[in-house]
Amino acid sequence: MQKWEGLKNVSRHIDRRMNKQSENIVKQNRLLIRTSIRALRWLALQGCAFRGHDESVDSHNCGNFLELVKFQGELCKEIGDIILDKVSKNAKYTSPSIQQEILKIIADLVRSKIRDEVGDAKFCILVDEAIDESRRSQMTIVLRYVDCDGFVRERFFEVVGVDDTNSLTLKTHICSILTQHKLLIENM
Repeated sequence: MQKWEGLKNVSRHIDRRMNKQSENIVKQNRLLIRTSIRALRWLALQGCAFRGHDESVDSHNCGNFLELVKFQGELCKEIGDIILDKVSKNAKYTSPSIQQEILKIIADLVRSKIRDEVGDAKFCILVDEAIDESRRSQMTIVLRYVDCDGFVRERFFEVVGVDDTNSLTLKTHICSILTQHKLLIENM
């Protein structure tokens, strides 16, 4: 009879309990990713470095990103209860690869917004090449166009690593980027 009563009580079924537990995990993960996104957006907007030299748990200064996440945890008890050392190791959303993925998504959104501003209007590009600290050649592309209000806008659009800086290589990369973002070369 006890087993029958337990079977009749739907709230105690294993699938209900599993769903409730997974809902809590989803809510926790969303809070963690939202916290990471906020920290990354702020650091990117301020032009600050993300990582430090020693990001271990015992470090007094783990780098700007982790310190900013910790600070958010101090301000909000809900975040503080789950951040960094209190959450499982595979669900922190603070690793450098996760930071790069989030930054790539933000950059894609910005480029999409710039692309929408340009529309089908004529535009020109400014291209420059430079060699970074690790001796790799990079090419930067800046778009210049007239917006719908008649103002000339210059927007930094992309940085691309290139093998060399001869004209054919640069032309190939420029055409590839413009085509990728559906900017017609005929409008350049």
